[in-house]
Amino acid sequence: MSAPQIPIIDFSKIDEPDAAALLAQQISEVCREHGFFYVAGHGVSLQLQKRIEALSHQFFALPEEEKMKIAMRNAGKAWRGYFAVNDELTSGKPDKKEGIYFGLELDQEDARVKARLPLHGANLFPEQPAHFKETVLEYIAAVTQVGHKVMQGISLSLNLPADYFYQKYNQDPLILFRIFHYPPQPASTTDWGVGEHTDYGLLTILLQDAIGGLQVKSRGEWIPAPPVENTFICNIGDMLDKMTGGIYRSTPHRVLNTSGKSRLSFPLFFDPGFDTVIERIENIPQGVTDAAPRWDNADVHQFGGTYGEYLLGKIGKVFPGLKDEVL
Repeated sequence: MSAPQIPIIDFSKIDEPDAAALLAQQISEVCREHGFFYVAGHGVSLQLQKRIEALSHQFFALPEEEKMKIAMRNAGKAWRGYFAVNDELTSGKPDKKEGIYFGLELDQEDARVKARLPLHGANLFPEQPAHFKETVLEYIAAVTQVGHKVMQGISLSLNLPADYFYQKYNQDPLILFRIFHYPPQPASTTDWGVGEHTDYGLLTILLQDAIGGLQVKSRGEWIPAPPVENTFICNIGDMLDKMTGGIYRSTPHRVLNTSGKSRLSFPLFFDPGFDTVIERIENIPQGVTDAAPRWDNADVHQFGGTYGEYLLGKIGKVFPGLKDEVL
């Protein structure tokens, strides 16, 4: 496996002033160059990473009728549960993947659930494999802390107070977690596991298995982002692009599984609170606008409103068959 072209940044000493200053410089450089970086020194146990991978393999090996017991239509506005291959669309085209949607586990007494706020509620968990629920919830909690740590570094990289994003957007972040399975495809396939897209929020924190297939569009060129053991790969979302005026741009990426093997990936989306208003950060210079149009011909800088409004405008296009039931 070739070495990644995308830098690896060690976050283990982010609370030490001298190390944090160097880390902030590294983040600034890589966010302007790639919009993607690997996170080492994150504090999430390798044993937990291996456990969620093993249990996920067991789940996706179940018969289709077993997996459909937790189908997304059963979760209503919480927008959780299983979807089959070809059910999710990227730019209107079916993805060659299946998966499960999760979020923060909220009970019926939570005020947001009582208000029937979309994307808030209880998760759907399968009966098998055993301990899947406990592992998923432990993983979400652990990687959410990684999100806070990385956003602390991004704050410093923009010459902002270390707690800038926490205070303004992430005291109650919207956490959306996915487990994706890309079935084996022939080496000659041109069917994208996920087509070209950017992510919607602040930050995506991705665990990959050993198979590979992720590609990143950096400076107009597609480059591989291969798995590196015991790291997460992070990328900027549309909201950080908007907040920084384009200094940190949300980077297009895609997946093509030509390995002939099953591939798993575990993206956790660490996003602004659902009702937070997204604003341009003051006192930082305007970013350099790339001459090339975005993959979707949209302009995130024209959006005004809450993150929830932006997100709901996007996800209805991903599962159009469920749009009316959920939104």
